[in-house]
Amino acid sequence: MNGFTDGFLSHLAKLRDARTLRASSWDRSGRNRDNWQIPPGATVVLADLDGPGAITHIWMTQSMRITRMADHAVQDPDMYRKLVLKMYWDGERNPSIHVPLGDFFCLGHSIASNFCSLPFSSSTAQHGKFGGGAALNCYLPMPFARHARIELANEGEWPAGQYFYIDYELYDRPLGDDVAYLHAQWRRQNPTDGWGHGICVNTPEVDIPNLDGKGNYVFLDARGRGHYIGCNLSVTNLQGTWWGEGDDMIWVDGYKWPPDLHGTGSEDYFNQAWGMQKNAFLFNGSSLFEHDVPGYQVCYNFHLTNPVHFRKSILVTLEHGHANHLANDWASTAYWYQTEPHRPFGLLPVEQRLPIRGDIGVIAAGPETMPRVRETAATRRAKALAERKQVRQARQRRTDARKWAAQERKWARGEQAKARRARPAKGAAARRRKAR
Repeated sequence: MNGFTDGFLSHLAKLRDARTLRASSWDRSGRNRDNWQIPPGATVVLADLDGPGAITHIWMTQSMRITRMADHAVQDPDMYRKLVLKMYWDGERNPSIHVPLGDFFCLGHSIASNFCSLPFSSSTAQHGKFGGGAALNCYLPMPFARHARIELANEGEWPAGQYFYIDYELYDRPLGDDVAYLHAQWRRQNPTDGWGHGICVNTPEVDIPNLDGKGNYVFLDARGRGHYIGCNLSVTNLQGTWWGEGDDMIWVDGYKWPPDLHGTGSEDYFNQAWGMQKNAFLFNGSSLFEHDVPGYQVCYNFHLTNPVHFRKSILVTLEHGHANHLANDWASTAYWYQTEPHRPFGLLPVEQRLPIRGDIGVIAAGPETMPRVRETAATRRAKALAERKQVRQARQRRTDARKWAAQERKWARGEQAKARRARPAKGAAARRRKAR
């Protein structure tokens, strides 16, 4: 054993038996057409690799031109939700990563943005623009024992141009049994199943108990062994006030109450406070801040130093407003490592993935533009249950108040009796003086 210890970047100083390679879109003719053209409805294989090895870095930039004007090109504003990234490990039939391209790199709503975190970054000259051009980077390690296949599908109506680097290593020795595979899943609920969307957060009307988490928004519901490393969340704020105040609840290896990890608020889960702020830190922050593009927020939180380990299953959830009363548009990407096989998951069809866009990219927030939330049997039951809880709480408060009042009267009577016993009656004192 030598004196050199392991640290955050210590592996850079150690020699390893590895071969570094790259799959990229470079023009094989030697000319400068370095992007791959992907026709509408087509899927292309970006990388088809034999292991053992690991993908160490991915860089991408892309376009989907609707038409070319004299001095510029008009891009499809929904491009980042129409391009779909899929990754398969070791010959599996169901992809381990199946996410709209933009959301995988933390670009929610198909809006280009500038931000930098440790696992992901984005650079653009069109910050806040739907479908704006951007350079996207991912630094999460993606090991594979036998084979890796990365595909990109164009589910739009226009050809896509894709530039990419996929940097990877190959090893002489097999991966260890303790190596897990990267997974990523995208979900959306539009709108979330809120029972009181017109009610602002932090008001008495919504301060009801949530003691089961059954209506929470679900980021991840996985089976197997592994560890959850974080997520991004895209919120289209249809109500116009604060969209948060929901607690994160995470169950490990089965449901029980309380959950294994219970938080205190939406921005708290994303490691901020008193709302979200305009910052993008290494582990947490806003890749798109709602004050820059009103109505749209994208948050991220990566558990890189505190992954959530599970042996059998994991369920990661967040209330959409306290006790799930808000009905906004939520979409998320969850990231985790686990052993194979994984529980298969799909992806919503393209028409259900498209972002909500106003004429100028702003969602009106007045009462007259509140979304009409579809009343279902489940929402009616949730609303009725919440109302019954409020009635029970009010009744209990009145009962407690009566008990305290009765107890205080009892204490007062006891004090009065004690005072009477402590002083002799006036008549008895006079008789004693007369006898003397």
